[in-house]
Amino acid sequence: MAGNPTAPSHEIITIPSYGEGGRDLLKEQCFAVRIAVFSDEQGFPLDTEIDDADETAMHILLRLTPSLEPIGTIRGHKPPGKSYYKLSRLAVLKDYRQHRFGCALVLALHDWVTRDARRASAELGLNGASVEVVCHSQIPVKAFYAKFGYVPEGNEFDEDGAPHQKMVARLPLQFSS
Repeated sequence: MAGNPTAPSHEIITIPSYGEGGRDLLKEQCFAVRIAVFSDEQGFPLDTEIDDADETAMHILLRLTPSLEPIGTIRGHKPPGKSYYKLSRLAVLKDYRQHRFGCALVLALHDWVTRDARRASAELGLNGASVEVVCHSQIPVKAFYAKFGYVPEGNEFDEDGAPHQKMVARLPLQFSS
């Protein structure tokens, strides 16, 4: 899934980790994109947009260059006590969706997940073949996630007043010998 060559000049950055300098300002830029998409555009309640996972989650921000205008974001985290990672809060401002920035953000998140899972596995002396990534897809965008190998699991459910589907991808982990 190559990028769109006609896309405006942009950068994708991983927000510094919890406790590192610069995190709060960049995280606020992620929040601004999410609020514009989920609350302002799609009508989800503002009080559900920022949650407890945001404090320690990994955030990725897509900005135009050279203006550094934030136009896209995605969040990933490993829920405490779980063996999977969770992809959430993928948002691209409406005027920029035709440039495949959503694809670029999912691929950036997958890169982070595989790096983090390899590091964690190495620390524990494990050699797992894959890592599971879960997302709760809004029903109209299930096909988007399917392009990345996500498959539906279970029944559709309501999340914040809209129908969603749990979708799961298993990303291969290649360990060098």
